[in-house]
Amino acid sequence: MSQLGDAITRFHRLLESDAFKDLAWAEELQERMKQEQLLLGTRPASPVLRPHFITKRQYENMVKAAESLYSALHRVQELALGSQTLMNRMQLLPAEKMLAAIDPGYPFLSVTELLDVSLNNGSLRFTDYNAETPAGIAYSEALSNLFYDAPPVKEFRKRYSLTKIGGGKFLMQSLLKAYKEFGSKNKKPNIAILEFRQPFQREASPENVALAEMFRKEGCQAEVVAPEHLEYKNGQLRKGEFVIELIYRKMKVHEFLVRFDLGHPLVRAYRDKAVCMVNSFRAELAQKKAIFDLLTDETITASFPLAERKAIREFVPWTRVVRQAQTTHKGSPIDLLEFIRENRETLILKPNDDAAETPVYIGSKTDEAGWEKAIKLALRNPYVVQEVTEAATAPFPVLQYGTVQMKELNVGVHPHSSLGKVHGASSWLTSETSSGFVSAVGVAPTFILDSK
Repeated sequence: MSQLGDAITRFHRLLESDAFKDLAWAEELQERMKQEQLLLGTRPASPVLRPHFITKRQYENMVKAAESLYSALHRVQELALGSQTLMNRMQLLPAEKMLAAIDPGYPFLSVTELLDVSLNNGSLRFTDYNAETPAGIAYSEALSNLFYDAPPVKEFRKRYSLTKIGGGKFLMQSLLKAYKEFGSKNKKPNIAILEFRQPFQREASPENVALAEMFRKEGCQAEVVAPEHLEYKNGQLRKGEFVIELIYRKMKVHEFLVRFDLGHPLVRAYRDKAVCMVNSFRAELAQKKAIFDLLTDETITASFPLAERKAIREFVPWTRVVRQAQTTHKGSPIDLLEFIRENRETLILKPNDDAAETPVYIGSKTDEAGWEKAIKLALRNPYVVQEVTEAATAPFPVLQYGTVQMKELNVGVHPHSSLGKVHGASSWLTSETSSGFVSAVGVAPTFILDSK
């Protein structure tokens, strides 16, 4: 058994021992999550009773690969911004193109970002990219602190060394650097965390409340706001009496454009450079799944540095925008639609935009007739086809209704980047039905594990 497998087995046995099987410690842990607003909806953000462990080697390999890919992604974005042909391949809405053309007032394409990583034993694959400012930083650090001192983890630490990998302070540093480059001299700006709210949602999301508290601890005034709260008068963006100097955007551009137009106070203040926004509207280019189409097209990346091309080749699944076209796969010419039809078992069809009301189709879980219907849908709507990446799974003890159930869960590790450098990571857990439907389970604190 590997060091990691042995450690997980030992931790689970520890939970079954007399000292911890009464679950009083677990109930106290979840109560503390509620007190500190570490919630997903109304339930504790982490229903699992053990952290997610990764080895130092896994973490270092992930950081190295992620930083190469972040650099390549920025390079692709720069190319797309200067090429109408590449912009068209990204399948942006006209309004998204107009917003991307606005200079944000600082030189960084993305200030904060994350990749979705599948860590399977000794291999890793990057399957998604998030640039509307990553979720998980506030939760990851707070949960790590809670779990680190939980009784079974303290006992476990007698045999194993656990290292926290939070990146909250680096997030704050990157925001302030962008704000300084923006030209502002105030060292502690008023920060608005901008979120999209459903019509029935009255309260700010718990994670954004936690982020606001994190910013306040760094000496900044911070509030969670929705677009409908904003007004722009006399050169100032406001929520009531709160003057906003920096926006931390936790809302996709697609979501914004569904409800608002380009005359909104946010857009006018952004265009006038009356407010610094992180990430900028320009960062939305990389939010589209089509960014992986450009990234895995060797005719576009041929001049990229060797380290970046190697990282793309080894860690990014081949991706193409679904359309009638001749393209390449592993250097060989193919008819794209014919290839999609003939290789259903190894492919997945994804909407280009996460906010789209269109489904994901996993080829291996879709019959031929259903796959043909999916292809027709993908030709009418912005979709990409991607080689399937095997989900990383691990057993976790889950607390439900006062009892513990052992469940095999999908684990997506998200390395958090601040200005292209990785500082910390969060782990998100999902469960999957036999039909391929995926539902969120929660967050697991992430620790680097080593023997003492």
